[in-house]
Formats: sequence, C-alpha cells, structure tokens
Amino acid sequence: QVQLVESGGGLVQPGGSLRLSCAASGSFLGINVMGWYRQPPGKQRELVAAITSGGSTDYADSVKGRFTISRDSAKNTVYLQMNSLKPADTAVYYCTANILRKVTLKWADYWGQGTQVTVSS
Repeated sequence: QVQLVESGGGLVQPGGSLRLSCAASGSFLGINVMGWYRQPPGKQRELVAAITSGGSTDYADSVKGRFTISRDSAKNTVYLQMNSLKPADTAVYYCTANILRKVTLKWADYWGQGTQVTVSS
C-alpha cells in the first residue's frame, strides 16, 4: 500500500503564511512528479504547483510569486510554502504524487486525504 499524508493546514489571516507538508509512505521504488491541487468551495479542483524529481517546478498563475513548492527526496516529502495568503486561497488542498509501486512495477497517481486552508480575518 502507498499513502500520502498531508499536514499543515489551518486558519490564517489575510497576508499570513502557512506551510503544507505531504509525506509518502509504503512499498514503492520511486516518485516522479509531486504536486498540490486545491478545491475551493463550490468549484472544481485545480493545480496549484508541481515539482519533478529533477526539481523543475510549475505554478498556477494565481500563486506565482507567493507560493513555493519544494521536495525532500530522502524523506519522500513535498512542501508548499504559502505566503501573502488571500481569502481566494481558501480551499481544501490535496497532495498528489506519481509513484512506482514495488508490487506491480507500474507507475500510478496517488492522492492525499486533503487539508483545509482557510484565509479569513
């Protein structure tokens, strides 16, 4: 089994910061792309940021310059540093990773359970 476990969500005032973490655990041989999606209330899930195993990154236009994605390959963990938060950033944030399973020797996408981020005064 492979699991992604997120942490770090919560309530923050506009202009504040939060750091999300997501750790992969279980039986696997490697991780390719890791990323963060979010789903605001009443809206569809959208990509926030992604990072390859080589460290290349991609961001949604709405978060460029405010959010930073990074990963620690030794810990199988991806992070999302969120600064200058706005009420529009309020959403459930989901971690995702493309993982090579040891049992099947196939790549598959996995998702975390989601963590709530609320930006409000």
